[in-house]
Amino acid sequence: MSTEPTQMRKEIDEIPCAVERLLTHGAGAISGAAEAIRARDPRFLISVARGSSDHACSYLKYVSELLLGLPMASVGPSVKSIYGVDMRCDGALCIAVSQSGQSPDIVQLARSLTEGGAYSVAITNNTESALAGAASSALPIHAGPELSVAATKTFVTSLVTGLWLLAEIKRDEDLLASIRALPEALSRAITCDWGAVVEAVNGQSLFTLGRGTSWAISNEAALKFKETCQIHAESYSSAEVLHGPVSIVDQGFPVLAFASQDAAEANIAEVADALAAKGAQVFATTDRVTQATPLPHIRTPHWMTDPVTAIASFYGMVETVATRRGINPDTPRHLKKVTETV
Repeated sequence: MSTEPTQMRKEIDEIPCAVERLLTHGAGAISGAAEAIRARDPRFLISVARGSSDHACSYLKYVSELLLGLPMASVGPSVKSIYGVDMRCDGALCIAVSQSGQSPDIVQLARSLTEGGAYSVAITNNTESALAGAASSALPIHAGPELSVAATKTFVTSLVTGLWLLAEIKRDEDLLASIRALPEALSRAITCDWGAVVEAVNGQSLFTLGRGTSWAISNEAALKFKETCQIHAESYSSAEVLHGPVSIVDQGFPVLAFASQDAAEANIAEVADALAAKGAQVFATTDRVTQATPLPHIRTPHWMTDPVTAIASFYGMVETVATRRGINPDTPRHLKKVTETV
């Protein structure tokens, strides 16, 4: 067996430096876009994305609603690419996220929304891409090349770019300070030992949980289990899992719950304990659990940045699960790095 680390592992290890690079080189683009957006005073936000990028937008949806008090809706790219509909978007801020900026359906919808009156930003790793050209402004994530099919550092830098933009629009100094502190926090997060989760994941189905901003991280985690480990995982809000999905939980069923130090933490801990009482093996990024197993986690100066460190810790664990299963996470079967959807 090769002892050479996977490309995915190398890119996970690069996350703190990638975020540092973003913070060093991204200020001009962020401040310029924030100033233009404040001048337009948008009434609502629209997101355009697929896959991991759409999970980043789910996170930004909660940030927009909790920080700015503005609703954010996801619009399916097929509205334009398949159905040919152009929407009226006066007063909207459109956030389009794509690391490659190449998928035709994302580009078409972003262009349509811009032409429909929205101010649009493209969060992308490729400022020469068609998506960057279709938007009112492009915000480079400065992740550097990402060669593994599974997005890790581009997901994190997309999160931070979008969060930074919204914090700059709000001029929230506490949140901005926490964003600036992320490289150090991420350096610690990628070393968190989640070996207990590795041992518990048995190749059968599992749940990931979250609520609010952490639910977006749960969505990304479930995708990564499928993508890199060929394990079926479903993400649920902690507000929903005890309704219908709990019926399939049996003895030893793995559950991974993501919690930040926010108003939802108590609920997530309560649900994690309830599932543990039913026989599930439940792990949670909170010390407020009594029956579930608390995982090592890195808290940040602001609860809105806690999900960023949580997903970095998760990535290291899921890469280990994949390699232990004899799967190369750099080249998941049936997948390629850029999926160009029409």
